[in-house]
Amino acid sequence: MNVVIEKVFAMPCSADTAWQFLQNIEGVGNCMPGAKITERVDDKNHKGTVSVKVGPASMSFRGNIEVREVDAATRTLHLIGTGSDVTGTSGASMDLVATVKDTGGTTCELVGKSEVGMTGKAAAFGGRVMNSVAEQILKQFAANFALQVEALQSQQIAPAPVQSEMNGLALAWAVVRDWWRGLFAGKSA
Repeated sequence: MNVVIEKVFAMPCSADTAWQFLQNIEGVGNCMPGAKITERVDDKNHKGTVSVKVGPASMSFRGNIEVREVDAATRTLHLIGTGSDVTGTSGASMDLVATVKDTGGTTCELVGKSEVGMTGKAAAFGGRVMNSVAEQILKQFAANFALQVEALQSQQIAPAPVQSEMNGLALAWAVVRDWWRGLFAGKSA
């Protein structure tokens, strides 16, 4: 199962500051709820883990991140990620292109487009649930990223991200809400 996700997040910093931080793979990885960079193999390759818990179900993935391209002229970063569930029952892949767009001297936008693929048990959740999970994770990621670049902009030492774990309650609510919407979306009076 593949899902394409496109998002734009306003950032409280200059485009130069956001671009500087976006190139810090370890720092950006720490902004992602449940993610952790465990090893820097070289300038282009990293190893890491991602854990997500949805109610009683949890999945932990181990994998690799490859920095495919860094284009300073367009402030674009292209990452490829692959991994498998530690139980060996699921696989995941990600092809992400992130760009920093200048919107004015003190603000910018972080624009991301990714194609996420899931196989095995993880794919059984279905597209609607995957979209809800992604939405909640990306909201937390954007808040953590904004906190980091705001601190970097003011030349302070960046604090740890506000939420380093996936908010299971928010995720469960989003899944239930989307299920209800889907249930009644096709029924009109």
